[in-house]
Amino acid sequence: MTLKIERDQRRFQQIVRGKVRANLRKYISHGEMIGRKNKELVSIPVPQLDVPRFRFGDNGNGGVGQGEGEEGTPVGKGGQQRPGGQGEAGCDPGDGHLMEVDMTLEELADLLGDELELPRIEPKGNAQMTQEKAKYNSIRSTGPEALRHKKRTYLKALRRQISTGVYEPANPRVVPIKQDQQYRSWNTIDKPEVNAAVLYMMDVSGSMTDEQKQIVRTAAFWIDTWLSRQYDGIETRYIIHDAAAKEVDEQTFYHTRESGGTRISSAYKVCAQLFENELPPSDWNLYCFQFSDGDNWGEDNDQAFEILKEQILPHVNLYCYGQVESPYGSGEYLGHLEGRFGDRYEALITAELEDNDAIYDAIKTFLGTGR
Repeated sequence: MTLKIERDQRRFQQIVRGKVRANLRKYISHGEMIGRKNKELVSIPVPQLDVPRFRFGDNGNGGVGQGEGEEGTPVGKGGQQRPGGQGEAGCDPGDGHLMEVDMTLEELADLLGDELELPRIEPKGNAQMTQEKAKYNSIRSTGPEALRHKKRTYLKALRRQISTGVYEPANPRVVPIKQDQQYRSWNTIDKPEVNAAVLYMMDVSGSMTDEQKQIVRTAAFWIDTWLSRQYDGIETRYIIHDAAAKEVDEQTFYHTRESGGTRISSAYKVCAQLFENELPPSDWNLYCFQFSDGDNWGEDNDQAFEILKEQILPHVNLYCYGQVESPYGSGEYLGHLEGRFGDRYEALITAELEDNDAIYDAIKTFLGTGR
């Protein structure tokens, strides 16, 4: 029988989930999550859910506030009426409290998929890896004490004592002997794992400000959340570039700013090298997300497009280019990219991110293909 408190708890969880879903666009656009608590949970602020209270009417007996005086006359020392919205600190609770609610990344990913109507991803080709797993699925009479199965050992000792007439119902004492011991045993199985690698590339030249990088960071969080729900394992790599490119860690990716020129082909070269040396397309589902303000040295476009066409686009599930609007960037690269490739590659998806509000639509554009 289901306890009432369990039903109430499920109902509360449904209410919280509805609140988060109703405000999901705001969370996506403005990064309103307090932050990850660990690898599995995030803490999200939602409007406080107040407990209903009774309102009592006038029962004709008078009450608090009854007596001489006009509405607005102050009570207490001073006798001076203060202007509205000013005065000393109060002690009463205010409105608009926020409550932090912990949700798993899986729950958050499901909400994202439902709200944006994202299709489930179909992994390409035979990009599967297998990993040996120990599955405890049998019992044997020998083994280490750490794997002793106490219940089965007890039952075997009980059956032995009953069958031999040793068991006394008036003194139900069961003492296992060596022959009664039972231990858990395992078999080694190959568990298939469909893995994915996500590569983020970003221009860190002087025209990309901290505001643009925060847009990239927010978008990347939601992209990671969705892809991690679709695959057993996610490998994430980060590439930064100005006129030269290199692979870096996440901290460096979001906090580096250079002052040199811009050659996007340098990032494409590092990406292609990772495919060749560490992330072979036959073993991985590959996702590339490039973010830039649209600046590139004009003579570099041809080389960049050649690498993209020959060494990257044929091997990836998705190649997404997000152009982040910057007061210092030219914004020309998106037009050149679409002019060169048009709709010839299903894997190539582009989007413009003028500000935080555009993150929601960009994620739906990037992930809405189900690739």
